[in-house]
Amino acid sequence: MSERDAPLPPRQPWLHELSIVVDGNATVLSDRSGDVLPGTSQGLYVDDRRILGTLRLEVAGETPAFVAERASGAAADYAAAARGLGNLGPDPTVEVLRSRRLLGSGTRTLTEQVAITSRAAQTVHAPVRLVVAGDGLDIGAVKSGHLKGPATAAATTADGVVLTDDWHRTTVTLEKLPPGATVALRPGDDGCVALETTLVVEPGRTTSLCLRVTTERLQASAFDADPGADALAWDDVRVTAQDHRLARAVEHGLDDLRHLVLRDPLSPEQVFAAAGTPWYLTLFGRDSIWTARMLLPFGTDLAEGTLHALARRQGRTHDPVTGEAPGKIPHELRRHVHRDTTTGMTLPQVYYGTVDATALWVCLLAEACDWGLPPERARTLLPAMRAAVAWLTGDGQPDDDGLLKYLDTSGTGLANQGWKDSGDSIRWRDGTVADAPIALVEAQAYAVEALRAAARLHRALGDDHAEADAADAAATALEGRMRDRFWVDTDAGHHLAIALDGAGRAVDGLGSNMGHVLGTGALTPGEAAAVAATVTGDELLDDFGVRTLGAGNGGFNPIGYHTGSIWTHDTAIAAIGLSREGFGAEASTVARTLLASAEAFSYRWPELYSGLALAGAPTPYPASCRPQAWSAASAVALLTVALRPRPDAATRTLRLSPVRPAPYGSLRVEGLRFCGGRVDLAVSADGAVEVLSSPDDVTVVTD
Repeated sequence: MSERDAPLPPRQPWLHELSIVVDGNATVLSDRSGDVLPGTSQGLYVDDRRILGTLRLEVAGETPAFVAERASGAAADYAAAARGLGNLGPDPTVEVLRSRRLLGSGTRTLTEQVAITSRAAQTVHAPVRLVVAGDGLDIGAVKSGHLKGPATAAATTADGVVLTDDWHRTTVTLEKLPPGATVALRPGDDGCVALETTLVVEPGRTTSLCLRVTTERLQASAFDADPGADALAWDDVRVTAQDHRLARAVEHGLDDLRHLVLRDPLSPEQVFAAAGTPWYLTLFGRDSIWTARMLLPFGTDLAEGTLHALARRQGRTHDPVTGEAPGKIPHELRRHVHRDTTTGMTLPQVYYGTVDATALWVCLLAEACDWGLPPERARTLLPAMRAAVAWLTGDGQPDDDGLLKYLDTSGTGLANQGWKDSGDSIRWRDGTVADAPIALVEAQAYAVEALRAAARLHRALGDDHAEADAADAAATALEGRMRDRFWVDTDAGHHLAIALDGAGRAVDGLGSNMGHVLGTGALTPGEAAAVAATVTGDELLDDFGVRTLGAGNGGFNPIGYHTGSIWTHDTAIAAIGLSREGFGAEASTVARTLLASAEAFSYRWPELYSGLALAGAPTPYPASCRPQAWSAASAVALLTVALRPRPDAATRTLRLSPVRPAPYGSLRVEGLRFCGGRVDLAVSADGAVEVLSSPDDVTVVTD
């Protein structure tokens, strides 16, 4: 066989053109018409298993002609035309609307109303055929490019179709039929079953039916987390701004976030945000923490649930296969062992391969307390905080140089264990990939912030002040090491290195990592000014966000996963850091680059994208997940940039230092949460604040 004739290796599927809805542990990927096509990554997934790999609609023997699609959260609507029915001529007179909704909790339900509206001159008889099939594929196999599995066993009953795989039983029925309509079930040779009926539609009228897909678990997985959308009180959140894009971004972001929320199986009253769909619909330490941090202005419930969910699985022992160590916060939990058959990566069901989640966990606890997490509930997390600090100052620093670093010793885990976790992400200025073990600059900064936060919590919650003094001292020492070892001089100027490599040399590539150092307290004012200038310089900042790698850096690729693309959350974190350091104008500039990209993605930011403009808009990263929790939460981060809140629950004082002039024009925010109460406010274009409502025992102060 010639090389030309050899079969192509499996490829990770592209997602950017798909229509996606999600609710907790279930997600649907379809084409933009609403159809789920076999032999693709599309499907109804529940608990990381593909329940349906085929869901096709035919009307009058053909697929309705696509017109439009809208998707947000757990809902999607698809408009099409049945061009083979109705009046002859170029104008369609028979419309087909599909309304898809994900519902339920332990038993998952997908409903799809199919409504046919006729504007034809005569009565229309519309044969409707819905074809379904399943294959039970694990989502890891699909991500690896294995897109077709053996058909799930299908049985027809008097009411519909039952599909049964190793993990789930799924029932498919047609309901809410008009009087007199009947359903015929026709099995096919390929494992598909067609549900057929005929709708009669009079001129000017609409006739509809409902497809219902109900899935039950046959056996438990290691992490059966159910949806938690109803656990968060965001119904009264309203944002309006002179720049209309902000309100739409917040509305869509909160809708997606609500439906990414899962309940902790060990404590179902507590919730956390899953990282994103379809590949990461589960608890991820870093992603879930950052999401909860960004959402703190709208309440502490998500933060508290996230803190507890991760603390329950905090490391207890040393295990080189899982990366576990005492006090370490896990990287991710899976329902099953996650295998990438293309790369050979195999991640255990609980995996600890992260250098930064432990510090970020402590930061989230401190910020949640600032926003009003009650002290008596925060105290229950102090043992986990002590263990986290012990890891930060112990096992997290494996060498005698006092720096946090990582090295995958299993051979099957993540080679890079910061948020830029692809194998080629840590590069020198000339583009050479750095050798492990790696000490990331942002991981050190997170640890500085976390140690100081731990010291503050020890004192605020009446704990041993000796522990507070020790944490403060450790933070000061680590800050000094950063100052001594991470600054470099290149043709890009005097800037922070991305990391130190295995030989202890400063990896002098120009990357967005330094943006995460802003606002952590690890920089002097002069250092912060230098970082601010670099992050907002031409190499890193373009019209649509902050590049992960500088445009002049070796290995720069604007469509590379971590080598020049733009990540929504990365840009938002840089904007927050600039704002905290007092660089209001620069923070506003970065925030507006995100808004400039929002419309191109229908206000549903993907995981990442390319800043290369096509007709004035950013271009997709084709394999990007959408929605992604910390991308959706970035819309709320834009509010933080504008308002610059400094909450102090101990004194019940909320201080605001709005950027002047306001980055989005006049702004009104209703439904902020501070100390358990609601705060509504309006900010004029020149930064003047009007407090519309607040609890009687809360003081809102404007600088």
